[in-house]
Amino acid sequence: MVKNSFISVSSQEKEKNVGSVEFQVFSFTNKIKRLTSHLELHKKDYLSQRGLRKILGKRQRLLTYLSKKNRVGYKELISKLGIRETKTR
Repeated sequence: MVKNSFISVSSQEKEKNVGSVEFQVFSFTNKIKRLTSHLELHKKDYLSQRGLRKILGKRQRLLTYLSKKNRVGYKELISKLGIRETKTR
């Protein structure tokens, strides 16, 4: 399963806490991918759209927190998940 692969990767980094911000962002990202594929088939499923917006908001708040707390960890997580394009200066 997908969670197990992330836990095995993070356990190598000595991080076994499934309540960590990184794991929560990873979990929300998987839910977002599932909901977007569902909504491609069922365009008028408004309750799923609402759920998707709520999950997007939660993930955004966690990413904001992580960027303030640990900038390096934030950039690593973004690159691993492929969430955003990183801007080069």
